[in-house]
Amino acid sequence: MTGSPLLRAAIAAHRFGLSEPRLQPLAGDPEGWLLAQIGPADPPVGSGLLDTRQALELVAAEREKRRLAANPPPGTTAAEILAGHYRETTLADVRSHLLSAARSTRPFMERLQRFWANHFTVSLRKGSARGLVGAFERDAIRPHLAGSFEALLVASTTHPAMLRYLDNAQSAGPHAAVVAREARRAARTGEPRRVTGLNENLAREVLELHTLGAASGRGGTAPGGYGQADVSAFAAVLTGWRVGLDGATRLQPFDAAWHEPGPKTVLGRRFDEGPGALGAVLHELAHHPATARFVSTKLARHFVADDPPPALVDRLVAAWERSEGDLPSVYRALVHSAEAWQPTPRKLKTPAEWVLSSARLLGVEERLFARGDGGIGALGQRLHAAPSPAGWSDRAEDWLGPDALWKRVEWAARTGERAGRSLDARALAAESLGPLLGDATRAQIENAADGPQALALLLMAPEFQRR
Repeated sequence: MTGSPLLRAAIAAHRFGLSEPRLQPLAGDPEGWLLAQIGPADPPVGSGLLDTRQALELVAAEREKRRLAANPPPGTTAAEILAGHYRETTLADVRSHLLSAARSTRPFMERLQRFWANHFTVSLRKGSARGLVGAFERDAIRPHLAGSFEALLVASTTHPAMLRYLDNAQSAGPHAAVVAREARRAARTGEPRRVTGLNENLAREVLELHTLGAASGRGGTAPGGYGQADVSAFAAVLTGWRVGLDGATRLQPFDAAWHEPGPKTVLGRRFDEGPGALGAVLHELAHHPATARFVSTKLARHFVADDPPPALVDRLVAAWERSEGDLPSVYRALVHSAEAWQPTPRKLKTPAEWVLSSARLLGVEERLFARGDGGIGALGQRLHAAPSPAGWSDRAEDWLGPDALWKRVEWAARTGERAGRSLDARALAAESLGPLLGDATRAQIENAADGPQALALLLMAPEFQRR
């Protein structure tokens, strides 16, 4: 590795982690500091957090509230019935998400948790996912950060949040028992059918966004050589996976009445009917060479550069294939790669990364996240509410608009005013940025009118905005 120990400590803290107020404790062995963090995730911080079963019970209770609100009992209004609709759960999930990262002594693993939660996006922007997103992160993502990619893929694909978000809970095979039953009911009552048939959303996104990758450009060939027939066949494999609660409030992951009977062919391989087919297909996808390259490229883009060095991607792919998708092996290859330690910052922090970095730098996480997201949503990145299944962008160009930058200036000014009178911005800049701190930024901070302005200048400094 090139560069002084303090420079490598700064890179470790800002590029791999979420910023540290003091670099000196890391300077003895920055690489070792990162490697020592790799392992099972710490339990999430917070109270009032629901596991998946409890979250599904909440969804069922809220559904009943909506039914009552449509025809309120005498003396009761719909607003009273719907008061607090998911609010407490959503706030608890957001607070836990932020405090777990802001307080962590293993920020590298917290960064990885955020990366994978974005890779396997489930968003509150779709009503069917409400109440379940926090449980998805805690039960499907966090427990598998240091396992295999296959285990992470299976857990995310079969979690109720993903099945509801991408409409698989309502997907039925055209020859499934429930379709025939609905046809008979509709014929008898004259009412429309309530089961609409096969839905391909989850199948398509697992292929395009979670594993093999999408075709590039108009008419491009999809990685792994899959086509529309594979999407449809995979969607048929997925029918019946619509996790809900049975009468005893136990998780019931597979409903055979919704499953399309008969064998299916995906990527040239035949899979028998039944719940076991999904695990077999996901195994094939997890170990496909296109998956190794697609996901390795995303990891390199997230940590190192918007257009990652090909040699770095190749190194991650080699580690992936050598270990058969063992994620800690890929993380270690990233830490050991010379390309990841180049001193010039090439990534712009997203609003969430920047606010979390600021909270860790200033030690104000409790105040900042006491009643919400600390202003991250106002900066354009509402937590747990990505605009599409593709998640939030990881490229600087999507966060550099004039309005976005002005909002950062306003946020930095407010935060500096609240925290700047008790902190020495000059000392904090030197101790947290080390050799990354440039002469121009140092001079601006030293010449600031007062403490709050000096702190705002530190938060807006290019050395702190980038990593």
